[in-house]
Amino acid sequence: MEKFTTLTGVAAPLPIINIDTDMIIPKQYLKTIKRTGLGTALFSEMRYNEDGTENPDFVLNQPAYRQAQIIVAGDNFGCGSSREHAPWALLDFGIRCVISTSFADIFYNNCFKNGILPLVVSPEQLKLLLDDAERGSNATLTVDLEAQTVRGPDGGEIHFDIDPTRKQILLEGLDDIAGTLKSDPAISAFEGQMASQRPWL
Repeated sequence: MEKFTTLTGVAAPLPIINIDTDMIIPKQYLKTIKRTGLGTALFSEMRYNEDGTENPDFVLNQPAYRQAQIIVAGDNFGCGSSREHAPWALLDFGIRCVISTSFADIFYNNCFKNGILPLVVSPEQLKLLLDDAERGSNATLTVDLEAQTVRGPDGGEIHFDIDPTRKQILLEGLDDIAGTLKSDPAISAFEGQMASQRPWL
């Protein structure tokens, strides 16, 4: 998993409340178990017209936001059914950070397992960040995970809170298996102790 330390990128405004996982990646794309190739299907029902052409009104189809790495979204992002394909599609498109006032629990947890920072801010902070994001190609934000700050294009800065364990997972780029392997010496020592103390097990 790629480490997340500092990210400077264009932020796309998506001020919609209750963006659910079916909006992020519709059900017809869930047949694959591959983590790649889903970026083209991200928000497909909003990105594309019925004939398959791009909807020019959707933010990620606009020239200024085609390379966006950050989404600034409305409340309760990632609600709905549990599907890890949602963060897979975001990551495959190039999104490394989603900023909202709240996230659905399962989506929130899945983001950390896939190297995406789901960043929770206050409604007042979200309004400021949406204002920044609406500047088009000048909508560049810098997310510093170590310092726990987001800096806007005018130099304004906000602070965010994050669980220390989750923070470390992203900083080191650890998935669940890699995180467990960090404790391999302790696990091996325990297993050796148990084998000598209880050889019948």
